[in-house]
Amino acid sequence: DGIAMAYRAGARVANLEFMQFHPTCLYHPKANTFLITEALRGEGAELINAKGEAFMKKHSPQGSLAPRDIVARSIDAEMKKSGAECVYLDTPKMDAEFIKNRFPRIYERCLELGLDITKQPVPVVPAAHYLCGGVVVDKWGRTDVRRLFAIGETACSGLHGANRLASNSLLECVVFAHQGAEYVRAHRDEFTPKSTRVPEWIYFGNHDQDEMIVINHMWDEIRHLMWNYVGIVRSNKRLERAHTRIRNLLHEIQDYYWNFKVHSDVLELRNLAQVAHLSIACALERKESRGIHYNLDYPPPARLPPKDTIISPSTFLW
Repeated sequence: DGIAMAYRAGARVANLEFMQFHPTCLYHPKANTFLITEALRGEGAELINAKGEAFMKKHSPQGSLAPRDIVARSIDAEMKKSGAECVYLDTPKMDAEFIKNRFPRIYERCLELGLDITKQPVPVVPAAHYLCGGVVVDKWGRTDVRRLFAIGETACSGLHGANRLASNSLLECVVFAHQGAEYVRAHRDEFTPKSTRVPEWIYFGNHDQDEMIVINHMWDEIRHLMWNYVGIVRSNKRLERAHTRIRNLLHEIQDYYWNFKVHSDVLELRNLAQVAHLSIACALERKESRGIHYNLDYPPPARLPPKDTIISPSTFLW
């Protein structure tokens, strides 16, 4: 939401192609956002397929201890090859008491869902985790828009490069929150509040509950579109298809936005589509594989000098 709003207000965005995927999200219908820490693999858990075969050595000499982006791509490849909906972390071979003491939260949450990880492997899939790009900011957290600051995952600060290291998000939030606060403290005169009357929202048409079904359908379409065409492994053809389809959706969503009564689902859908569009544009702009942006048409290693993919509202809006 922050990226979409800042972009529409006139701020540049950058590097939205660098979406990091966590390799081991619990695969369960009631817990689709519960992450299984990589420390579990660090303590000896092995990634296996549905046949019980360890497969990571085929993709990296480091096996299950390979870096996050390599593990995510390897799991993706294994799932596509076998048609399976997930892979597994082989935890039963680890000491049961060690698991309970070392990973109590994971053990308890899985147990709540009917899964005893001391006796059965943990079903996992990769999941979108952290966006390294965002709204372009300077060292004080300032955007291109006067008096508008951005920090955290909304911002593109440059701290992460093309592949975030674990816990760098904490560094970003703490450092840039401090920097922004220091700037405001030193320049208080710039932030004197002014009274601004916001006009009433005018919309044309009536709220139709049946139309919410269409909005939900578009929401799901964007989700599947981004996962299938702009996911862990990309190609120019997939990105171009995604670009064509998201532009059509954007026009439909704009029509809903101006002709419906304001509703949180419509607002979120608009922002979702806006950032999806910008992410696809950034991915198309990068003619290489670098970090967590992996394009089959440009085999690694990256051969171009490092650069940012910056998109300005004046040149690329709808």
